[in-house]
Amino acid sequence: MTLQVGLTGRAGLTVTEQDTAAALGSGDVDVLGTPRVVALAEQATVAALGGHLADPYTSVGTRVELDHRVPTPVGGTVQAEAHLVSVNGRKLAFAVVVRDDGAQTVAEGRIERVVVDRTRFGRA
Repeated sequence: MTLQVGLTGRAGLTVTEQDTAAALGSGDVDVLGTPRVVALAEQATVAALGGHLADPYTSVGTRVELDHRVPTPVGGTVQAEAHLVSVNGRKLAFAVVVRDDGAQTVAEGRIERVVVDRTRFGRA
């Protein structure tokens, strides 16, 4: 496994009713819920690694630090971008930022992942 710092991945989302804090149980307002922001940011980290891990290897999330700063209403769009900032053996660290369609920072933080053999999880 030879992963290089600098890999970048993106994931986008148009907010639906199912993505809101009210629908996800993380609040009672109809704006993009923090759990969905975390999932989107993790999607971007997975995208950054796409094609860079040979079978049977994959990665799993182990730590998330995220500041969710700005609400996004239903119908709004956001894009997460993840940059691989460090590789320490199997441990990977990403800087992540989520921006809305007006390029305002909605959330930012850090996600750590670990490279694992997927067969240990019963998936080949």
